[in-house]
Amino acid sequence: MSKKIAMIFPGQGSQSVGMGKSFYENSPLAREMFEKAGERIGVDFAKLLFEPNEQLDQTAYTQPAILLVSLIAYRLFQEARPSDAVMFLGHSLGEFSALAAAGAIDYVDAVELVHKRGALMQSACESIDAGMMAILGLDDAVVEELCAKAQNEGKKVWPANYNQAGQLVVAGLKADLQSMESVFKEAGAKRALLLNMSIASHCPLLESAQAPLAEVMEKMLLDTFAAPVVSNVTTGKYSNKADAVALLKDQLVKPVKYKQSIEAIAGEIDMMIEFGNGAVLKGLNKRNAPDIETYGISDMDSLAKVCEALA
Repeated sequence: MSKKIAMIFPGQGSQSVGMGKSFYENSPLAREMFEKAGERIGVDFAKLLFEPNEQLDQTAYTQPAILLVSLIAYRLFQEARPSDAVMFLGHSLGEFSALAAAGAIDYVDAVELVHKRGALMQSACESIDAGMMAILGLDDAVVEELCAKAQNEGKKVWPANYNQAGQLVVAGLKADLQSMESVFKEAGAKRALLLNMSIASHCPLLESAQAPLAEVMEKMLLDTFAAPVVSNVTTGKYSNKADAVALLKDQLVKPVKYKQSIEAIAGEIDMMIEFGNGAVLKGLNKRNAPDIETYGISDMDSLAKVCEALA
């Protein structure tokens, strides 16, 4: 009996200089994907990914870079060992990679789409000092209660990424986040760490990006899904363009429920394969779904090892 596989894709924060180099140096298909993606948005991806630079950490470039490497990993895996997914899932930006892997958008269109998404997110935050903070060691309910209390006091702070038990990222104005550091620690947080980000993802500060992103998605997304995609917003599955546009528009301003999504699908799958740099989701899944194996493909060596494990 064949394994029921969920194909999963990481989001922003998984980037690093040198990612994708193994694919680029060893695969003509990877080099072709680099070239076509670069032509579409006017970026030399080899230079962006392989040489130290400031652009790789700028949201408008981070997002297409991560998506491109993830989709190259996925394409090379499918060439080496064709496998059907029962569902696709991504963390934040990774939901767009999941859409492309599911066949709901061409990969070059996806590169352009997330380049625009990143630019819209940057634009929404450029006139405010926005940021994100990782809270470690507190229950979700405690963080939610503290954020709600802060909002009642006029502060702009919201839960943004539910990553795993005891790890929740909040977003908002940087000054308000900094003022909450001692509050979280007094409540028992092991750490309240301000992240090196100049945007506040998955909160109402990104409302201005919603309509223009939806407009681009309407033009680019297709009504073809090889398997359903799991929504970050609802943890439910969708498999049509209308739902994709509505849910990914909402995803800009609502929290990513990654932990809850993994818990929701755990009974329906036998294994997960993460495509892209860093093995971030594999690490989260050790706690989110300890009984389900998560494999990671980030370079040619890990590709060979996963193919061998599945043989």
